[in-house]
Amino acid sequence: MIPTADIEKIPPGRWAVAVSGGADSVALLHLLLGHPEIFLHIVHLDHQTRGEESTADAKFVRELAGKLKLPATIALRDQIEPEMDALPKNRSARYRALRLELFRRVVEREKLDGVILAHHADDQAETIVLRLLRGSGPKGLSGMKPRQQIGGMIILRPLLSTRRQQLREYLVQIGQTWREDASNQSDRYARNRVRRFLESRPDLHELIISIGRASGQYSQLIRQAAPRLDEKFPAIALERLPRMLGRESARQWLKRQGVPAGELSADVLDRLRRMSIDAATPARQMFPGNITIHRRRGWISRA
Repeated sequence: MIPTADIEKIPPGRWAVAVSGGADSVALLHLLLGHPEIFLHIVHLDHQTRGEESTADAKFVRELAGKLKLPATIALRDQIEPEMDALPKNRSARYRALRLELFRRVVEREKLDGVILAHHADDQAETIVLRLLRGSGPKGLSGMKPRQQIGGMIILRPLLSTRRQQLREYLVQIGQTWREDASNQSDRYARNRVRRFLESRPDLHELIISIGRASGQYSQLIRQAAPRLDEKFPAIALERLPRMLGRESARQWLKRQGVPAGELSADVLDRLRRMSIDAATPARQMFPGNITIHRRRGWISRA
């Protein structure tokens, strides 16, 4: 049985749905088809990394869209990459940025409400473990959100309560094939190594998900308790706050100044805190997004 409660929560409208050709995204597509009030536009990015296999994935998605009589946008990586500046050096992060850019273009061109992604409960557990290994705090350990806004674009993840195996069993039940990505078996990627570990320890899944929930609740409390800083605030305002509250106040303030939300790392937040606490730090500093912050006579503001 596939839990569909979160599918039911998707508001009627026009949505892009990301379909890689893998079981998860193909299952999501079929689950969405049962809701005629949701207009779907399939989006697929051929990363051009696996030769004929990548081409075959794109062909599979194109044929599936035709069979279901759904509009589709299928793009190649080299159609988008040359038009983007300052792409991340990390391969996974770079491809994620490219996919987001494609989603943004399609949503804007087709006047859609946003994009629906097929991340599921196993993806969520893997994400939490990866962030734990990287030293993330409560905000990162809360995992992926079922609804998120990135660069003004709404992203929905209605399958975060559904297990990977349930989606495959559903496709077998309805007689729908899918594509398998051989690179998902490679030890080259940390996520694959974490996936295999979690598959060998199924008893850990609920524990990890519960850590995510608790972290999300803690983060929400911190957001609510963190004082809002004025556009120009006294440096002592951050100095007096406990570290977690200071970080959150700094996050909210930097975001209002134009620092990209995706670049508000703990290091960036602590740099603003150090500017406020330590008068020996540079009084004028550049933050992500080419935002200059300065300290003058005990006050912090954007230059």
